[in-house]
Amino acid sequence: MKKVEQNFEIDSLTNSIINTISGDSFQAEVSTLKKSELENVSQKKKWNFDWKAEFNDLTKEVYKLTIVNNENIIQGLLSISIENDHVFMNLLESAPFNIEQEKLYEGVAGNLVAYACKVSFQKGHDGFVAFTAKSNLIKHYEEKLGAVHFRNQRMIIDTTAAKKLVVKYL
Repeated sequence: MKKVEQNFEIDSLTNSIINTISGDSFQAEVSTLKKSELENVSQKKKWNFDWKAEFNDLTKEVYKLTIVNNENIIQGLLSISIENDHVFMNLLESAPFNIEQEKLYEGVAGNLVAYACKVSFQKGHDGFVAFTAKSNLIKHYEEKLGAVHFRNQRMIIDTTAAKKLVVKYL
């Protein structure tokens, strides 16, 4: 199975998501994506990845990030797999309106990475999270997430970095 190269950017480290226009901060929550929500996160709606395929893969868990008390608007999505000794981030994507210079909210990707770390702690994996990075983002993930460049394009978030992310975001 080919691992997708992650190309999310960590725009700011915040315990909420920040509206880029008003500067207002909104508490965010992560919950399981429901089958009924799949049509809202399709490639027809300008999402880059096939979230239906992720959702239907029984080896993966798919989560959504929403603003508290506004769960109908999905800010970002995360697909993870629980491995023997770590959590693997298969995909992470901010909503189409949360990317590039015109993004509406900052902090989406960071919240989702922190959630993957939290799951790793809950599963007894000491916060260890792995993912495959695009080559040009390896340094970015080292600086912003404290991730370690392991081999080729594989990145690892260890216990120390994971604790910092969970405390900061969650």
